[in-house]
Amino acid sequence: MKAAINNEFKGKLQIIDMPIPEVGINDVLVKIAACGVCHTDLHACHGDWPVAPKMPLVPGHEGVGVIEKVGSNIKHLEVGDRVGVPWLYSACGHCEFCLDGRETLCLSQHNTGYSIDGSYAEYCLAHGDYVVKIPEGLGFSEAAPLFCAGVTTYKALKVSGAKPGQWVAIVGVGGLGHLAVQYAKAMGFNVIAVDTGKEKLALAKELGADITLDFKEVVPSEAIFEQVGGAHAVVCTAVSKPGFEQAYKSVRRGGKCVLVGLPPEDMPLPIFDTVLNGVSVVGSIVGTRKDLQECLEFAAQGKVKAIIEEKRLEDINEIFDDMLKGEINGRIVVTI
Repeated sequence: MKAAINNEFKGKLQIIDMPIPEVGINDVLVKIAACGVCHTDLHACHGDWPVAPKMPLVPGHEGVGVIEKVGSNIKHLEVGDRVGVPWLYSACGHCEFCLDGRETLCLSQHNTGYSIDGSYAEYCLAHGDYVVKIPEGLGFSEAAPLFCAGVTTYKALKVSGAKPGQWVAIVGVGGLGHLAVQYAKAMGFNVIAVDTGKEKLALAKELGADITLDFKEVVPSEAIFEQVGGAHAVVCTAVSKPGFEQAYKSVRRGGKCVLVGLPPEDMPLPIFDTVLNGVSVVGSIVGTRKDLQECLEFAAQGKVKAIIEEKRLEDINEIFDDMLKGEINGRIVVTI
């Protein structure tokens, strides 16, 4: 099979021929039709994070396609089912986190395109208990980004504790943020989108944002307090220190700042203000299989749609270069 492989950190990916993986008793073999390109893939290939990925590595954790083979222990799936292979490749299933519905915190988890080869390939091996079916009427390219960017932002909004009719600010309206705006509107929130650039903010407005703020023209936190008295919740997808600081400062008393983006540096937290104002600061990482089913259903009902651009797998190094330059709006999906 054709696959894009990374052999060393910060090296260029190579398109090579690899053997099609053998299917074990708990596995399914998915013939990949499309795979979204995520910043996490770039971090994996560069070795940016404290927990190093396997190397060599086939990246990709937004792969979608059709099941071609099913392991003998897997009874709920069949050949021909349309599924996606998400970031959570597998978890132990019996620790305290798995048992109380927080499987993405499992200490024994494996991650697609990180600790296990992923879906920048014609075929991807997946754990049969952790793939998720794609609803009818949702195309492969449209579904692919939802298996990470979609479920991550949807879960962050659930974690925010915001209620319909309250104000939620989305800081960073890129690959994740443009989906966060749509999920927030579909969940009944009033939405403030914070980013820079006329095109990006116009897109946020088109996707349903009630207020858009350009951080190069105004101080977002000041504008948010002036216009709505502060946000009940803020979801920060930005990876910059100023972005985090503005996200935190935008939260009204008793509100919540939900961190999604993973910046390279530490961020200071004003303890006095946090305590005095009763502000919560929490991290939110992807979502469970149940979260993924829910977020896909929003898309199947036409309430959420990823803004995508299709490219070839052979273009992956150029895609990574554009990602580093911040020149991608929405989400790139490679078709295979």
